[in-house]
Amino acid sequence: MDKEYKIGSIVTMKKDHPCGSNEWEITRLGADIKIKCIKCGRSIMIPRIDFNKKLKKIIKY
Repeated sequence: MDKEYKIGSIVTMKKDHPCGSNEWEITRLGADIKIKCIKCGRSIMIPRIDFNKKLKKIIKY
C-alpha cells in the first residue's frame, strides 16, 4: 500500500501536533521523511514506515 506524495505535498496526520494543527508539508523524502507543521513551522523527521502508518490523508498532491 504505497501512498502517492511528493515534496511540497500537504498531508493530514492522525494525531494533532501540540500547537493544535494536524496539517504538515513534506520537505524531504528518503528512508526518513521530513515534515514541517503548517501552523508553527516546527520540523520533524519520521521513518517512512511510521509516516505511512500515521498518515490520515493527502490534502494537496
